[in-house]
Amino acid sequence: MMARSPDIGFIPTPNDALDAMIDLAGLTACDRVYDLGCGDGRILIKAVQHAECRGVGIDIDPVRIAEAQQLARRAGVDDRLRFRCQDLYQSKFQDATVVFLYLLPHLNLKLRPRLLAQLQSGARIVSHQFDMGDWICDRRLQLSASEEESTLFLWRTS
Repeated sequence: MMARSPDIGFIPTPNDALDAMIDLAGLTACDRVYDLGCGDGRILIKAVQHAECRGVGIDIDPVRIAEAQQLARRAGVDDRLRFRCQDLYQSKFQDATVVFLYLLPHLNLKLRPRLLAQLQSGARIVSHQFDMGDWICDRRLQLSASEEESTLFLWRTS
């Protein structure tokens, strides 16, 4: 049972955006990747397959967490991924070197203080579609592909 209702409904990230987010993050095997609002866990599964890193997905919806765990098992990467059914605004993720987001602008802004408080200097944050207000990104990437147009944002913490 969920502690509270999700802030937004689940909208899967397009596959081309998943690949571009992973590339933009510059993942290595040393990274600890978090997906806040992980949904079905696809970006973490692809990240682990791409860079052999480790990851943690956090989502408030237990149905999505179960789906993510099942997909990770099928992909053979469940030994490198953990999924937590938690409120991401209450979660701890201070060991993250990379954080993936696909949240609405007001939710990104709500999360921003927690990101800055918890993440070590040099951590990367990659957001699909939405920025973080006046926080100037280190890189912005516009994708025009067959699935849908996407904008990706990268920030590095200091």
